Amino acid sequence: MPEKVQEKKEEVKAEQTAVPEKVQETAVTKTNKPLSRPGISSGFSINSFLTKEEKVETAENIAVKAENLPQNHFTDTDLQMEWKIMLKQLQVKNNFVFNAVKTFKLVKADEHKIKVLFPSDSAKVEFDKISGEFFNHFRTKVQNHSIEIEYERDVENLKIEVVTKRKIFEKFIEKNPLLKDLDDLMKFDLT
Repeated sequence: MPEKVQEKKEEVKAEQTAVPEKVQETAVTKTNKPLSRPGISSGFSINSFLTKEEKVETAENIAVKAENLPQNHFTDTDLQMEWKIMLKQLQVKNNFVFNAVKTFKLVKADEHKIKVLFPSDSAKVEFDKISGEFFNHFRTKVQNHSIEIEYERDVENLKIEVVTKRKIFEKFIEKNPLLKDLDDLMKFDLT
């Protein structure tokens, strides 16, 4: 039995020495072309830039006449429903813009005028990102394409007040002055 073990060990050693010989036998192939990507032209030519002629670009102004488009009646309820739907979609799609515009109030001012009350200029910038999409959708939904939008800054009514426990307690004191005596006696911690 010891001879069989020694023979197996010799076979394993022979296999181990044979493997490096196979690695040494592999030939290294060289490439004729570089392995990196070929240079990509940027499309900018200095010669064409220097010899470029001034071209006059004419922009065509296409004016859509509003008198041919429908001008159906819409109610403030229609406006508020569409605004709530837009806010729900926006809350799912883009939460940052939703938080900026959720305090906006849209009010029907005249037959063809919507007044948008906004709290701050930074919130208005975020509203401008979605306003085109919203008003185009609303115009086609109510079939009134002569709607005008008027923006008005209204900080007083749209400001979201942070109500602390102390403020709530002070409102209760206004309704029931005995709570003030209780606060003096007990020294409530309303922070």
